[in-house]
Amino acid sequence: MSQPVSKPRVAKDYDKLDESVREQIKLAYPYGFERHLIKFKNKDGENVSALPFEAEDKYYLVRMTVARAQAIIEADDDYDDDGNLLDDVRDAYEDKYSDDEDDDGESDPQVVELDEDMTDSLTDD
Repeated sequence: MSQPVSKPRVAKDYDKLDESVREQIKLAYPYGFERHLIKFKNKDGENVSALPFEAEDKYYLVRMTVARAQAIIEADDDYDDDGNLLDDVRDAYEDKYSDDEDDDGESDPQVVELDEDMTDSLTDD
């Protein structure tokens, strides 16, 4: 997926995201976040991990560790005991965000892989 230059890149904690962004992240990652985390060095040279997500207007790196990713899913009633997004929740979110559908009616997860050059321009929001 090519990245337009015009989208700002934002690093943010999961709990500080708008509810609508969290819901869209759940659609993009219906089986949990843990295996999708990427690692990179932040602007201070520290190793960090984050969940990449492309929203309509921004590229997000949602800061979280593996342990935090697991805890978020375990505490979220939208996920079952196996860490999978519940079907009725998925259907409700797909209906709510239906403008992201392809011609075949399937939701298009908005996941982005960031390289080192892209993380240099991240802003903390």
